[in-house]
Amino acid sequence: MPDIPGVHRVDLQRHDLSAPGREVIQNRVEISPEAPATRHFHPGEEVIYVLEGTIKYEVDGEPAQMVQTGEVLTVPAERIHSAKNIGTGPAAELATYIVEKGKPLVTVVD
Repeated sequence: MPDIPGVHRVDLQRHDLSAPGREVIQNRVEISPEAPATRHFHPGEEVIYVLEGTIKYEVDGEPAQMVQTGEVLTVPAERIHSAKNIGTGPAAELATYIVEKGKPLVTVVD
């Protein structure tokens, strides 16, 4: 997985799904206020629950969204997006990925 300054991922679980070739991966993603809004995508859907702080998500083809503690967002498969902690303190999300098995979880784009 690419190293993005100010972003720390904690792997919580990874399991095969009943759908052939698919797996679920769950991470706690901690984003510091200094972390850049790195554009990237995943090989499947990302289901987000913000645990702490306010995060600005920019998903290609959609208006930017500010998602706060207790709110949710779903990013479609392979859609380029970024996340930026817009507060002065810590921000964290519970990220659940339903992805193609064997592909890189995060692909950074320029």
